[in-house]
Amino acid sequence: MTEAMIRKKPGMASVKDMPVLQDGPPPGGFAPVRYARRIPNTGPSATAIFLAAFGAFSWGMYQVGQGNKIRRALKEEKYAARRAILPVLQAEEDERFVKEWKKYLEYEAEVMKDVPGWKVGESVDGGCPHRLVSSALMFGDPVIPSHVAACQLS
Repeated sequence: MTEAMIRKKPGMASVKDMPVLQDGPPPGGFAPVRYARRIPNTGPSATAIFLAAFGAFSWGMYQVGQGNKIRRALKEEKYAARRAILPVLQAEEDERFVKEWKKYLEYEAEVMKDVPGWKVGESVDGGCPHRLVSSALMFGDPVIPSHVAACQLS
């Protein structure tokens, strides 16, 4: 059904009755199309970026070096403090060791009192000690007696 029949008004009977209207360019023509590759020259150059990155890296490594110097000084201060109190700590350990050794010898004398020929504190393997007399000597430069150095430990 056509529009003329529905609305009871005259109208087009066919599309062919439409006037011919063809699109064309606007008056004065279209704007020119940019087809050339034109990259804008904005932002820093590659050299500037490289120098900035190198500068940041250099500054960071300088800061790491400064931190290492501070950390090294603190560590040296800690070790100096430890070296300063080491004789006191060593004396306390030696005193504790002597007390424990005396208690051990008393205990050995008590346990071995019925064994004939037993000498308290004497080595059972013919005078060749398998351990140092003081635990403190383990951390220093112990002077080893000649009878210990000549001993054949198996």
